Amino acid sequence: MTPDLRSTALAWRAANRPAVVVTVAHARGSVPREAGTRMLVAADEVVGTIGGGHLELKAIESARRLLAGHADEPREPHFPLGPALGQCCGGAVTLRLTPLADDDPAAWDAPAPRFHLQLYGAGHVGRAIVKLLEGLPCRVQWIDERDSEFPAAPSAPHIERVCVEPVQAEVDVAPPGAFYLVLTHSHDLDLAITEAILRRGDFGFLGLIGSATKRARFLRRFEQRGVAPEVLARLTCPIGLPGIDGKEPEVIAVGVVAQLLLTARARAR
Repeated sequence: MTPDLRSTALAWRAANRPAVVVTVAHARGSVPREAGTRMLVAADEVVGTIGGGHLELKAIESARRLLAGHADEPREPHFPLGPALGQCCGGAVTLRLTPLADDDPAAWDAPAPRFHLQLYGAGHVGRAIVKLLEGLPCRVQWIDERDSEFPAAPSAPHIERVCVEPVQAEVDVAPPGAFYLVLTHSHDLDLAITEAILRRGDFGFLGLIGSATKRARFLRRFEQRGVAPEVLARLTCPIGLPGIDGKEPEVIAVGVVAQLLLTARARAR
């Protein structure tokens, strides 16, 4: 479930908009999405996904027949993905179709956040990263001392904007194991924030935007200030997965978000 699916369902329900909640009730074997995955289907709109492909097409058709008043439409259709739909996944899925008016989106289980991130900097790269994170189950504190740098449009509910000075004081409020990205407009500010995170020491990921030269210069300063070598070794700079070429903010953002997801997966094992 994407973070905005529940809010969309609540808004549609409050507006009495006819819609059907399609839920993966049971999943066995290799399937596109796990049990508990939901999507919303209205006569003219679909929000969310249960994995795409022929399964999703059939689910949308069934939901819209239900909306059109076909009372005999099965409420829990079962699909062996290979024999019934020609999909090569090989598993089987049972769906549940529920009119939105009979459901309670407020009671849906929220997806566990994959990570808690403090992102320092609301410049071009920060904005591009946040845009990608708006569709992911995570918690983000987006921090900048310049309120004017945040975009006018509001962010998704799980993106908290924090305008404060000095920004490095926010390091102390993050939970243990939090992820950090430092990409402000000032090298001096990057230095202060990064040092605060390193001295805290319990970070799950610490990424600093910049080149290998910037990393070397920062490490020398931190060494002179007594930061332990084993902590310094955990600093990631440059940020982003290697092999993704391009300096456009959007390209950098793709590499960085992929890096965060891989790190979160490794820590969860």
